Amino acid sequence: MVKDSASIDASFHLSLLQMYKLDLAPDPKEIAAIEARKNREKERQCRFFNVQNRIMGVDVEALNSQVEERKIREAVERSNDMAYDTKHAHYDLVAQMLEKEEAERACRLSKRVQDFREQRQQLKNEHEFDFCDPNQLYELPASYYDRESYFGPASMQYFLGEDLERESRLKMQQEQFRYNLDQQLQEQQAARDEEARAALLSDQLRLAVDTRAAELARLEESCKAAMRTAMANANKAQAAKQALLQRLEQQQQQEANLTEIKKQITSDLLTENPQAAQHPHAPHRVLPYCWKGMTPEQRAAIRKTQEIQRQEKKEQRQAEKSMEAEWGRQTINLAEAALELEEQEKELCAEFRRGLGSFNQELAREQQTQQNYLNSIIYTNQPTAQYFLQFNTTSR
Repeated sequence: MVKDSASIDASFHLSLLQMYKLDLAPDPKEIAAIEARKNREKERQCRFFNVQNRIMGVDVEALNSQVEERKIREAVERSNDMAYDTKHAHYDLVAQMLEKEEAERACRLSKRVQDFREQRQQLKNEHEFDFCDPNQLYELPASYYDRESYFGPASMQYFLGEDLERESRLKMQQEQFRYNLDQQLQEQQAARDEEARAALLSDQLRLAVDTRAAELARLEESCKAAMRTAMANANKAQAAKQALLQRLEQQQQQEANLTEIKKQITSDLLTENPQAAQHPHAPHRVLPYCWKGMTPEQRAAIRKTQEIQRQEKKEQRQAEKSMEAEWGRQTINLAEAALELEEQEKELCAEFRRGLGSFNQELAREQQTQQNYLNSIIYTNQPTAQYFLQFNTTSR
């Protein structure tokens, strides 16, 4: 019966497992989530149970290293920017110099071209024959008909490349050449005449300038001579005036010196007048720069005053000695009284220490009795290390 019941229970459990599918494998996602929670809990415990991180809050070394890296990166960026700015300024300066040089070169070239045109390509110097110029000497005769269009190619009257007016054209060119040659000769002669006229005018101008310069030099020399004469006369007059002024000044100085000598001889300084040393506003004071010394009466009064002061000083010293003796006696009496008080204080302290010792012994006996009572009756169940290990096992 027991075996049958066991088989029945096994079959029942098997049917339950098949019905509710309890024998399925665990879900990998759920296992991964559980492991992730466990790992997070471990990390949280490490973070919470680490005293340094809990007190300081963050990793200071990592932050400092990040700050240093940032400073280095900013310094490198600033140096790169400065180098770029320097190069940019240098390139700008070079570009400006090149542009300026190119502009100057173009200006010089245009100026040279313009000078060449003005000097070499003037209208009066051209020698070409302009067929369209109505001012020329010769004009080409206008054809009264167009040979090619009039006769046509089949008339055998006009051929391609044929020059029917060669003689007239050569004659006209020769005449034009003679005309141009005559024109050039005339222009050259006119240029020579112009140069001779310019040279003559230049010589006349130079002669006039030299004549004017010589005349101005003579006038300047005469003016300088007149100025020297006038300056010499003025200097002589000024010298005479200066000599007269010096003589008058010397005479006045001599008179002033004589007056000063007389005044000093008859003054209170040399006569040693005692009244001159009296102060005008304070009769008890004297003037130091006029005082010649004290009179015998003044000296006697000073000695009398000094004798009186010596007597007073002597009496004062005797009084001080008697006062010091009295203070000495009082000091001795106070010292004796202090010794007596010190002896009494020592006796009182010894008696107090004896009473305090007996009181402390009694108190120690009472505390020992109380401690024995606590250890033997109250605190019988002492906590072990296992009791303290149950704390701080989770971060929640």
